Amino acid sequence: MEITLIFVYNADSGVLNAIKDYIHKETKPETYPCNLCALTFGNLGERKQWKEYVKGLEVPAEFYHKDELYKKYGKMDVKLPCMFVDKGGELELVINADEMNSIETLDALISTVDKKLRKMDHG
Repeated sequence: MEITLIFVYNADSGVLNAIKDYIHKETKPETYPCNLCALTFGNLGERKQWKEYVKGLEVPAEFYHKDELYKKYGKMDVKLPCMFVDKGGELELVINADEMNSIETLDALISTVDKKLRKMDHG
C-alpha cells in the first residue's frame, strides 16, 4: 500500500500569519506553539538539511498548515504539530503533539521519523 507522510504545522497559512509567526519565533521562542516549524525552518526559510532529508525519503511527504489540513481532511480533534501517515485517504497519527514538542533538534526529528518509518516497514 502506498503511503504519504503528512506533516502538520501548528500555524495557519498565509503571508500575514507567516510574518506574525516569524516575529513570535524571534521574540519569544520559548512560547512559540509550533516546534515542527521551529525545527525545520530558520530565519531564511526551510533548513537545507531538512529539505534534503525530505527529498531523499522513499515515500512522499506533504506539509500542511492547520487550516489547510482541515480544508482537505475536515476538522479533527488532534493537537498540533504532528505527523500522520495517509494510507489511501485514512490518516493514522504517528507522531503526536506531545512527542513532536519534546523533540529538541532537527537531527532528533529526522531520527524519530526514520524510526517510525522502519516500524511501519516491519510492523
